[in-house]
Parts: sequence; C-alpha cells; structure tokens
Amino acid sequence: MDTVLVTGGRGASGRWVVDRLAGDYEVVVVDYDHPGLGVDPAPNVSFRAADLAERDQALDVVAAVDPDAVVHWAAIPVAGTHPEGRVFETNALAAKHVLDAAGRAGAPVVQASSDGAYGFFFADPTPFPDELPVTEEHALRPEDPYGLSKVTAEAAAGAVARRHDVPAASIRPSWIQYPGDYACRADEYVTDLDAGAGNFWSYVDARDVADLVAAALTDLLGGDPAVDPGTHEAVNCVAADNALGRPLLDLLRESYGEIPEGCAVDERALGDRDDRGAYAIEKAERLFGWTPSRSWRDAADESVPEPTLFES
Repeated sequence: MDTVLVTGGRGASGRWVVDRLAGDYEVVVVDYDHPGLGVDPAPNVSFRAADLAERDQALDVVAAVDPDAVVHWAAIPVAGTHPEGRVFETNALAAKHVLDAAGRAGAPVVQASSDGAYGFFFADPTPFPDELPVTEEHALRPEDPYGLSKVTAEAAAGAVARRHDVPAASIRPSWIQYPGDYACRADEYVTDLDAGAGNFWSYVDARDVADLVAAALTDLLGGDPAVDPGTHEAVNCVAADNALGRPLLDLLRESYGEIPEGCAVDERALGDRDDRGAYAIEKAERLFGWTPSRSWRDAADESVPEPTLFES
C-alpha cells in the first residue's frame, strides 16, 4: 500500500481528505500539533507534528516519511482572521518548503489552492470575470494576502515539477461546505444577494473535494498519468449548481446591473436558465474523471458523521 503524507489533515476540510484516502493508502498526517501519544488512530492513519513554515522541519518530516505522494492541505484558510503578513508568509513558506521536500523525495504533489487565486472574493469592489464560466486559464489577480499566497503556492508547484520531474496538481475549491451544515444556505446568505456575490454564489461539498484529491492521486501515481511528470495543472473544484438555485445570469444581472460587454459568455455551456456555478469544471473531468456529485438540495440537511481520525 502506497504512503501518502497529508499536511493539514486535522483541519476542517483536511479531515475529510484523510478519511477518503485512508481506505486506499497509508496516510501520515502532519500538522502543527500532535493529537497525543495516547490516541488511537483510525486504520491506516498516523500522526506527526511539524511547523511547516520552518524549512528544516518541513524537509525533515517529509524525508523521514519518504512518501509515495504528498497532499499539501495545510494553510491559514482565509483572509481577515490573522495579520495579512502572517497569512501570506505562513501559507507561501509552508507550500514552498513542503513542495521542495516532495520534489526531493520524487513524490507527486496534490495541493490545496483556492478560487481565491482569481482575486474576486476579497477585492473591493468585486471585479467581473473576463469570461463565464471562469476557466482555469482566467487571469489570476488577487489583491489580498490569502489569494496571493495561493498564486505563489501554484507557482512553487510548477517550479518543483519542472526541477524534480514530478507531476503536480493544484485543486481550486470554492467555498467548502459540510453535510448538514451548509453556511451557504443560511437565511442571512440566501436572503441577501450581496452575501454571495464575491464568489458568484459558488460552493462545493467537502466530500467532493476529497473525491477530487483521491482522483488526482490515482492519476499521478498511475502508469499513464494525464498530468505528466515535470508539469503542473490547476483545476477548479466547484459544485455543478450555484448556492441559490437560480439562473446564474439572472443573479449576475440583478447584482451587477448587466453582463459587461467585455465578458466572454460561453453560451454553449451557460444558458439563460442555467443555475450552474460560475466556474468551469470540465478540466477536472477531462484530467481526472471527476465531476461533483453533491448539491445543497440534498446535502444541506444531510446527516453524515464527521470523520473521526482518532480516539483518545
């Protein structure tokens, strides 16, 4: 059984990733804190502690594990919760160090990027996309430290892939939701159009995110990968519908007044009555065979136990 090192695996979305992978891999979870020597880990799961923003610690822990693949999921997850410099430095340095270590180990990389890399969500005012749906080729124009850290992490993944001849994939999830606890369906969100305008009412279920990580790993570790060694690909990870269940173009016209003439609307992919999200997801399907299978219509009130990675 291959060994996969997962950073940030005890976090809100990271634990869903670990839970999904533990059935197929030996998963070594690396976080800032260790859960304690007295815990009883879930099957195929073990824990190590390291400050990944410290280069020597990141290099040491990856070398000690010598994984077959690395999933880098550790980060300060959003702007506004910490000083701006800390958000950028922690995320960018941790990504650089972990990815360098993965390259030295010859390990394929899957890492968490974000739709924040495009620069829509934390900008004021929110810029309108150059295209609809927003493909992975859209310009990245973040103004905030979180989005900038994700652009930096993607650049680091490309550099490591080229230098060490390993494949790398960056996953760009939209706002991650959890079964039975969909913040994008709260009354204050649903009744206030402006609440979701920053990312165009897009979201994704944590289980779909974990499925895409698993699909990317299967490809990168396979004999004939869609992502070749020495290359890096970024893929959007977004639900098929928007969080309000209304036609996307109607929402945009109501929120912004009109669709700017300079925005290229792909009418083949986005009709006037289409309630899809604003981000294109065809690339993930083409590379990794992934399509989202969860919608707020079922998952918002779904009762699913949260993954338990250990018992104390």
